[in-house]
Amino acid sequence: MPVQLLKITEGQSETPLPSHLQKEDLKHLQEGCDHTNKYIQGIVTLSYPLTKLRDGTDFFKIVIQDSDNLCSRINSINVLIYGKMAEDCAKIIHHGETFIAAGFKVIKLPAEREHARHDCHLEVSEEAGSTIYIWPKPGTTAASETASMSVAPKYVYTPLNHLKDGTVVNLYGVVKFFKPPYISKGTDYCSIVTLVDPSNVKLTCSLFSGNLDSLPKIYKVGDIVRFHRIKIREYNGQMQGITSGGFASLTFDGTVGAPVVPQTSSRVYTFMDEEQKTIEELRIWAASNISISGPATKLSDVQPMLFFDLTCQLVGKAKVDGSSFLLKVWDGTKCPYPTWKVPVEAKDLEGEKALLHQLRNLAVDILVYDNHVQLAESLKIGSFLRIYSIHAKQASADNEDVSHMEFHLHGGTCYGRGIGVLPESNPDVKELKEFLESVTLTESQNMESVCSMDIDSTFGNVTDLELHLQRCQQLSVTVLTDHQDLSNTELKTITNSTAPQQYRIRAKLRTYKPQKLHQSVKLHCPKCNSLQEVPDRDDFDFILRGSASTAPNPELHNTSWYESVTWTTQEQKQREIAIHFVKHDEMLQHPEDTLIMIEGGTLKEIWKLTKRFKCVIPVRSTEDDLELLDLSAPFLLKGNIKYYGCKQCSTPKPMKNLSSIAAEQQPSWEPAEIAQVLGIELLQYVFIMKFTLVDETGSLNAYLFDYEKFFQIPASEILTNNLLQQKMQMTMNALCPPGRKLGVFWSAGAGRTNLGRLSLNTISDLVGKLKDTNWNFKVNNFSSY
Repeated sequence: MPVQLLKITEGQSETPLPSHLQKEDLKHLQEGCDHTNKYIQGIVTLSYPLTKLRDGTDFFKIVIQDSDNLCSRINSINVLIYGKMAEDCAKIIHHGETFIAAGFKVIKLPAEREHARHDCHLEVSEEAGSTIYIWPKPGTTAASETASMSVAPKYVYTPLNHLKDGTVVNLYGVVKFFKPPYISKGTDYCSIVTLVDPSNVKLTCSLFSGNLDSLPKIYKVGDIVRFHRIKIREYNGQMQGITSGGFASLTFDGTVGAPVVPQTSSRVYTFMDEEQKTIEELRIWAASNISISGPATKLSDVQPMLFFDLTCQLVGKAKVDGSSFLLKVWDGTKCPYPTWKVPVEAKDLEGEKALLHQLRNLAVDILVYDNHVQLAESLKIGSFLRIYSIHAKQASADNEDVSHMEFHLHGGTCYGRGIGVLPESNPDVKELKEFLESVTLTESQNMESVCSMDIDSTFGNVTDLELHLQRCQQLSVTVLTDHQDLSNTELKTITNSTAPQQYRIRAKLRTYKPQKLHQSVKLHCPKCNSLQEVPDRDDFDFILRGSASTAPNPELHNTSWYESVTWTTQEQKQREIAIHFVKHDEMLQHPEDTLIMIEGGTLKEIWKLTKRFKCVIPVRSTEDDLELLDLSAPFLLKGNIKYYGCKQCSTPKPMKNLSSIAAEQQPSWEPAEIAQVLGIELLQYVFIMKFTLVDETGSLNAYLFDYEKFFQIPASEILTNNLLQQKMQMTMNALCPPGRKLGVFWSAGAGRTNLGRLSLNTISDLVGKLKDTNWNFKVNNFSSY
C-alpha cells in the first residue's frame, strides 16, 4: 500500500500506523545513518507541479515543516517523490495536510541549503519500498479520499496452487528446504528455497542477487517468508520462482507463539497489522504438517560420523590455503572427544588472543572448503553463526595413538550445506548469548573432578570409565609377595566375581594407554580428588606476559624480610623487573639457599634463575602486598620442577606469610611447607595409565594411579628429564614389546608397586626377572570388557 489516506476522527487516525514504525526527528536526519523502521512527519507548506524527468519518470517535489519544532533554526526539508507515487501524490496532496513517509532515503545536498531548510533532502519511491501516509485537513472532500484509496490497494497474496506461468506475484509460504546464500558460477549470490502452504503445493525458488543482504534471511526449516514481486515460470511441468525487479522479502520465525518480528532483506518495508493473522495461521498449519527440525546440535552432543547444524559464536579465523579456511567457534559446551587443532601460524590467526587462550579447550576448529571460503573470509569476529551440515569425523594422524574429532564443512551445497550469519535479534542468538555469559571462563579449562574426568578420553577410547574414577580411592592393585598361598585365577572367573576380592593371576599385558608416555602424567589434588592436565609452557608464558603489564609497586620494595632490586629492560617494549631476595636473620644467604620472588620476568628469565637459586616464586604487586599469580601458573619453581596449587581448594594468602619460614633457624624452603603458609593446596604429579591384561579365558582392564613406586621414577620429574623418559619407555617396551606375537605368555599381572621391587637397569635384566616371577595382585574394584 504505497500511498494511504488516513481518516481522522476526533483528532485521531482511525487506522494507526504500523506498530514497528517510530518517529524520527528532523534534526536527527543524516546521510548514511540507518533509518529503517522510522518515519518522518511534517506539514505540507509548499508543492511544485508534477513533471517528468529525462527518462520519463514522474517527479513531484514538496516541502514539509516540522510542526513540533517551529522555533527550531532548521524546521523544514525538501521531499522528492518519484514514479507512480509522484503521480498519485500530486492528485491528493494539499497545503496544510500532514505528510508522513517511511522507507525514505536521506541525500546530502551538494550546495548550501536555503534559509531554515535542512541540508539534506528525502527521496521516496515505490521501487525503494517507500510508503506515504496523508492526514487530510478537516473538510477535505470525499472525492479526494476516494481518489487516494483507488491508488492504494492492499497487496494481494497468491496461494501456491493459483500460480501461473509468466506472472509476478506476492506470496506467503513456509520453508520446507533451503540452501544458505552461496556464490554462484557468476558473481551473484544464490539461495534456493522450497516453500509450501496449506494448498499442499510446493514451489522451489531460485533467488539471485549481487548483494548478499538482498536475499531472504532464512535460518531454519519452518521459517515463514513473504515474497513481494517474485516472478513465476513453468519448467518441466513445475512452477518455479525467480527474482525479478523490485523483489523484496520478509522472514518470520515459524514457532507457534514466538514474537512476530520480521527479518528483512530490504532496508525499508511495510507490514500491516492484519498480516500478523496470516503468520499465526501458517505457524499453526506448519506445526502439524511439516517436519520441523529440532534445536541445533550442541558441541557436547557431537558423535563421530554425524552431520549436524551448529549455532555458535566466531572467536577466530585464519586462511589455511587457497581452498580451505579455518573458523574457530564455541557454543559454551565442551565436545566429549579430543578435538583437532588445525595448524596455523599465530600471526595468521585473527581474533582476541586472550579470549582464544581462555577458550582453548572449549572452542573447536572447523575447516571450510571451496565455495564457502569467500563467505568465511568476510565473517566478523564475534558474530553469531549457524553452520549447516558440518561433518564430524573421528581420525588420528599416522604418528599418533590418540584419535581426535575433526569438523569439516565440505564444498558444495548438497543437503543445505553452508554458513548463515544470525542477527542479534534472532531468538537463538539471544538464548546463546545468555548461556555464553553464564559460562565461567578460567585460565585452565582442563581441571575436572575425578568423578567426571574420563581417562580413556585422554587416550582416545571413550567408555564408561567415569565409574572407575569415582571409585579410584577404592581401587587397589598391589603386589602381594607374601601371599604365595593364593593359586592362579582365570580372568573370566574374576570378571564374573563380586568386588572386593583377592586374586593371583597369570596373564600377559596386551596393550597400554597412552602410548605416548608423557601423556600419562597428570596433576592430582588429594583434598578434592580432582585431576587436571599439566599446563604447557605456553600457558605459563601467557600468564607471565599478562602480569608484566603491571609495574612493580616501589612501596613494597626492601622490607624487613627481603631486599629488592629493580631494572628496566632495553627492548622495544620496555619491561620493569623486580627481584626480591628473602633474607635470613636480616642477612642475604648464598644463592643456592635463597628463595627469590620475581615480578615482570619472562619464562626464559625465570628458568635461568631456577638454575642459580633454591626456589623462585613469580608474583605481582598490589597496593598492600605482593601476591601470587593466577593458580593456572605454577606458584613455585624449584630446579626443573614446577609446583601447582588446586584452584578449588586453595585460599591464597599474602606473601608476607613467608617471613615465618625465613625466621626459622634453618629454612628448608620445602614446597609443602611453602604451600601451607601461603594457603595453597599442593597438587601432586601422578601417573594415570590403563593396562589391558589377557589370558586364555578373557581380558581385564586395570588402571594405574601412582606417584613414583611403579616405575621407580617420580612423576614430577618425568616431563623434564630425557633419561627418565627413556627409562620409562624401556620398561613399557619390556612389558609389552612392539610387534610381539599375542600367543606368547609371561607370568604377569597388574600392579601399582610391582616394578618398584625390580632392578630395571636393562631390558634383558627385566625380562630375565619376569621369566621367574609371577605378578600377584589384589583387586578391590575392576573393569572388564
